[in-house]
Amino acid sequence: MTVGEGTAQGTLYFSVLGPVRVRQGERELSSTSPQLRAVIAALLLRHGRTATAQELVSALWGEDPPSQAVATVRTYASRLRKMLSGRADVWVSEFGGYALRLGPDDELDVNVVARLTAAAEKASAAGELSRAHELYGQALGLWDGEALGSVPGPEAEMQRTRLAEQRLNLMEQRLDVGLQAGLHAESVSELTALTTENPYHERFVELLMLALYRCGRQKEALAVYADARKKLINELAVEPRAELSELQQRILNADASLNYVGQPQTSAPPPIRPAQLPAAVPDFTGRAAFVAELGAQLATAGGRVMVVSAVAGIGGVGKTTLAVQVAHAARENFPDGQLYVDLQGAGSTPADPKAVLGAFLRALGTAEEAIPQSLQERAAHYRSLLDGRRLLILLDNARDAAQIRHLLPGTPDCATLITSRVRMVDLAGAHLVDLDVMSPEEALTLFTRIVGAERVNAERQAAMDVVAACGFLPLAIRIAASRLASRRTWTVSVLASKLSDERRRLDVLQAGDQAVKATFELGYGQLDAEQARAFRLLGLADGPDISLHAAAALLDRDAETAESVLETLVDTSLVESAAPGRYRFHDLVRLFARACAERDEQPPAEREAARVRLLDFYLATTARVYELERPGDRLPHHLTPTSHPGLDFDTAEAAVEWLFTEADCLLSCARQAVEPGRVRPGADLLLVARDLSESGVFSFQYERAAEALLRAAQDADDPRTEGRVLIALAQADNHAGRFESSDAHAQRAWLLGVAAEEPTIRAQAANLRGIAAGYLGREADAEGYLLKALDAFREYQDRPGEASALANLSRSCLNLGRTTQAVELAYQCLEILKSPGSGIRLANGQYALGRSLAADGQPQAAMQQLTAALATFTSHRQRLWEGMTLFRMAEVHLSTDQPTEAARLAEQALAQLRDVGGDYRRAQILTLLGHALSAIGQAGRAHACWEQALATFEELGSQEADAVRNLLRSSAI
Repeated sequence: MTVGEGTAQGTLYFSVLGPVRVRQGERELSSTSPQLRAVIAALLLRHGRTATAQELVSALWGEDPPSQAVATVRTYASRLRKMLSGRADVWVSEFGGYALRLGPDDELDVNVVARLTAAAEKASAAGELSRAHELYGQALGLWDGEALGSVPGPEAEMQRTRLAEQRLNLMEQRLDVGLQAGLHAESVSELTALTTENPYHERFVELLMLALYRCGRQKEALAVYADARKKLINELAVEPRAELSELQQRILNADASLNYVGQPQTSAPPPIRPAQLPAAVPDFTGRAAFVAELGAQLATAGGRVMVVSAVAGIGGVGKTTLAVQVAHAARENFPDGQLYVDLQGAGSTPADPKAVLGAFLRALGTAEEAIPQSLQERAAHYRSLLDGRRLLILLDNARDAAQIRHLLPGTPDCATLITSRVRMVDLAGAHLVDLDVMSPEEALTLFTRIVGAERVNAERQAAMDVVAACGFLPLAIRIAASRLASRRTWTVSVLASKLSDERRRLDVLQAGDQAVKATFELGYGQLDAEQARAFRLLGLADGPDISLHAAAALLDRDAETAESVLETLVDTSLVESAAPGRYRFHDLVRLFARACAERDEQPPAEREAARVRLLDFYLATTARVYELERPGDRLPHHLTPTSHPGLDFDTAEAAVEWLFTEADCLLSCARQAVEPGRVRPGADLLLVARDLSESGVFSFQYERAAEALLRAAQDADDPRTEGRVLIALAQADNHAGRFESSDAHAQRAWLLGVAAEEPTIRAQAANLRGIAAGYLGREADAEGYLLKALDAFREYQDRPGEASALANLSRSCLNLGRTTQAVELAYQCLEILKSPGSGIRLANGQYALGRSLAADGQPQAAMQQLTAALATFTSHRQRLWEGMTLFRMAEVHLSTDQPTEAARLAEQALAQLRDVGGDYRRAQILTLLGHALSAIGQAGRAHACWEQALATFEELGSQEADAVRNLLRSSAI
């Protein structure tokens, strides 16, 4: 025989009266496999006797085991041994079998039931009927649902039946003792339910008849007998047993011996210890920091009031689950009991504090006739009963602080735990805890515990997509996981696909009586008209959040009024305060708000008007930014008129900061502007927000918005708007290094500009075609397009546009070898832009002049211009031009025999252009970097740079490929 050796490391507690669980100290040991739980149960219920491997096979599979059943059992035995490695002394392996032999401090819940039952029988025999009734109740309280829940195998089924019968017998004994103790009125409700659930259990029928008779309800008692007899005859073809028939006759005869004859107690009964906490969920996941924080607060008690609430405040974020978990963990600190009430604060009829106090007083042993009538008297009596006692009060789902003030104890030894959708800042002395959604890891763990590790591990990415679609909201994850767990033919990917459709997502997230939408509806139903309108309209805006000023425009309210309404929505936890002056929805709440707008915001024109107001705000304000960065530019004079004046900025820096802060929201608004009345201002918004495309950070969002608007403009047959969107796309293509596509879009825009007699489109299109042709090696074409652009800009007196065309002509002349003319054109450009505040335009001119001066052999003057340009590009977050300027500065340093500095600048340029500018520009920089590295003796690295550059140039079909190929041949290593 071999018995595990080792010192016990924490008391073990085994549970089989419900799901099979193993807890060591405060830690629950994982036993996720149903077969492993079956092995644990089989060994525990042998109470230390050894079970052979064959006996365990029979326990798990009966007469039809799998071919490798014994090996499988040994595998589970090995897992169990490892699971109990911290308490190896309980694990026994002997004679080819296994046993679990608990230590003196270890517990098995069925053993606890046996001890409590024996104590109850002893108390009953001694005439201590109330004590016996309480002990039977404690024994029954150890059941947590069906015994051996979800444990497979014939032996588990047999034990389930036995334990269910034992539970019924305990209920019978408890009720019998209760009737002997005079608890007939209290027993009627329970016995009614039991006779319904167990119609053939004649002892329950007998007890119910007696309880009703003692309550003066003789007619009902006889009706119970008649119903029971009819059911037995019709369904089982038997008469009631003799004891039941005899009781019926005694009731007919009004037998005085049936009356309760117990003597009133002369001594005060012991204080009642209520234990009202709901059951904790078995798959509680994460929240470790919150559990520790609240547990530490409860452990010290001290009269503090603690509020569990959520910043998001979303129904389903897990406030109640967390509070119940913490309360159960803290029970030992409150030996006089725990009170619980659902205050229904999220519903239309929140619980009345007076009624709650009445229920609490009854739970604490106050007779019905002794309960005061007024709220104040009940609160005073409640506080008196709690004085000198240690109770934990869990007030769940509170509406506000006013609802709970009378429910707070006055004694410093009690503690109150409160959950609410409202952050109770007006509750003096409260310890406030903001509960957010789960982390992705916690969310996936919860999903896995419900669905099962095998299914999740097979499709881990799909599982992550599911919890992300649920917004990491615990309720949504539980519903989604429950739906999947109950549908064995579904894969995780099937569920992920269903949730990917935002229009149907809330409909998918419902199972049985649980629904995310219904939870949100409770909070929405409590809003007043102004709050509800704001909630609905905010749901119409895309983007990660919304600023106060944007929200004010959307709501058609001044900023002060809008802020007041939004802050009340934050207080109700339907909206989050993302940062000062910024607000956001949880993803699922946004979908709900939008659905409410579609349902309740009538007429539909109100929704469209709100969207137009938001678009107007963004267009007007972004135009202000554009004007500050490009003073004198004529584009803002050719935009769609707006009803909103836009925000004012004191400096260009503040304007740029606003633009980049609002970028996601602004571009989301543009992408939404696909209805006929919003396509044109949406296109204009893209044109004045071009800095976002050049930044690299928002290039993708910019392009997606432009593509959506292009389709809308084409559907609307609006050539002017289509031309403007094509200009935006051509610019985006240029910034991304897609020069062929840029040229094609610009060409189409040129034709539309001519047809629409729109000089803005014609000028911009010609300018962009010239840039693209230059990069594509068509220098003669480039010059021709740029001359057309110059004429067009001059035609409608756009001086900054004229300067842009001159700067591009300067670069074209450089490529054609006309350096002197390039310098001259660059100076002409700068002359136009020399006025203060020219910003980015001036920097573009300085860049062009710096390039031409470098080519003209004036490196020092070139560096002055490039350095000035770099400072402007950097302050305006123009990463494309910041990178290109660093590249040109590196060229100058290399030409002046400073390869180390050239290499440093080239590396910086590559870093800036990592996600903007396109492969062609990066290949140019790699070629230069190779030259610099070669000059400082790093031939191998230089060779690698040129190989990368060659691969890019060859893929693009660029002329530069031949030159780089020659470099590689001449520098073979």
